[in-house]
Amino acid sequence: MMRQSTHRAVWRLAGPLIISNTSIAILGMVDTAIVGHLDHPYYLGAVAVGAVIFDFLYWGMGFLRMGTTGVVAQIHGRRDHDEIRSSLLHAIAIALFFSLLFLLMQSPISGIGLSLIGGSEEVTRYARVYFDWTIWGAPAVLSSMAIMGWLLGMQNAAATLIMTVTINVINVVLDFVFVFGLHMDVRGVAMASVIAQYAGLVTGSVLVCLELRKHPGRWRTGSILNSRSFSSLLALNRNIFIRTVCLIFAFAFFTRQGAIQNDLILAANTVLINFLFLLSMALDGFANATEALIGKAIGGSDRMAFNDAIRIAGGWSMVVAAIFSLIYGLAGKYLVDVMTNIDSVRMTAYEFLPWLVLLPLINVWCYFFDGVFFGATRGRELRDMMIISTFLVYIPAWHFFQFLGNHGLWLAFSCFFAARGLCLGIVYFRIEKYKGGFIPRAV
Repeated sequence: MMRQSTHRAVWRLAGPLIISNTSIAILGMVDTAIVGHLDHPYYLGAVAVGAVIFDFLYWGMGFLRMGTTGVVAQIHGRRDHDEIRSSLLHAIAIALFFSLLFLLMQSPISGIGLSLIGGSEEVTRYARVYFDWTIWGAPAVLSSMAIMGWLLGMQNAAATLIMTVTINVINVVLDFVFVFGLHMDVRGVAMASVIAQYAGLVTGSVLVCLELRKHPGRWRTGSILNSRSFSSLLALNRNIFIRTVCLIFAFAFFTRQGAIQNDLILAANTVLINFLFLLSMALDGFANATEALIGKAIGGSDRMAFNDAIRIAGGWSMVVAAIFSLIYGLAGKYLVDVMTNIDSVRMTAYEFLPWLVLLPLINVWCYFFDGVFFGATRGRELRDMMIISTFLVYIPAWHFFQFLGNHGLWLAFSCFFAARGLCLGIVYFRIEKYKGGFIPRAV
């Protein structure tokens, strides 16, 4: 029988994470809406193309959050307060290393990214402006990712909410000031983002100090410099990195195929993809909660807590997915109208809106199983199933359905998400049935 305490534990983590994650998606929608109310659709395309480049950079570093959460949750389950501190420094050290690398390589990164994604001359010009300003937020973004992963692993979702809300509120306010007040177009969107990210980093540092006071321990030099624990983190992160690069590639491929068709399709897809991100962030709330609970259960060898997390988090994920499908079905056109006042973009987005009604019911499974495998720190399975879904399902599906135009692109995208959930589900049941389970059952 399900324990009421597990429902509360899921919502104690998932509630703040859903608010936090959806606020990120809403911020993206605000950025899109602000740029969508400028004079030309190429501003929308420029932000979309620039965002894809940063998706490669920042989503590629997603292991700083995802890998850290699973590792720290298991350490927290073992109540090793000294190792908790070491894991924090390890994650931040990796974040700072890649931040410096991005800053040093910013020129070739932007050049290669813009040439690969494509777009019209106007889109490319403004996308380069957006990139040149936004890249200076890299140290704050990556360090904040590491801190959020650590706080979530400590089961403190409320702290991640505070960080995210701080970043997003400042970002939205500065968006209006810089774009509409100072007429800075895409430069204003970029500058608002950079300032907000550093404000979030300062907030996160304070929250980490408060959290450490709850778990007295020592900063042991031997543990901090332990190459074995650091190497195991890097090995996990390597698999998650490959998995994430495949995911970014899938979104970048989607954006590129829209850009190849024309600026109007690119702009309409940009509007709709924001709704998909909103859905993803909400489902990620339960995935992140599942990750933290699964990691703690495995660290403490608590089979009952593991089973309860699977059943309850999975059930609530399906409920949330159904709600999003209903909202997009009933209010999708109104939401599109909020995002842009360009009639041609609106009419094009209406045509492809039905895909947003269908996708929540498809996406729910890949996000849920992501949470399970991240919590179990099983990076290899996540990597392998993502490679299969991307290169053996998504790309072949697009080539098969491309005669349908943009509908074929959305169909291939849907196949990609379906394959991720199906593949991870099969692996999950194989582990539980044939390989002793994620937590060995008592004999």
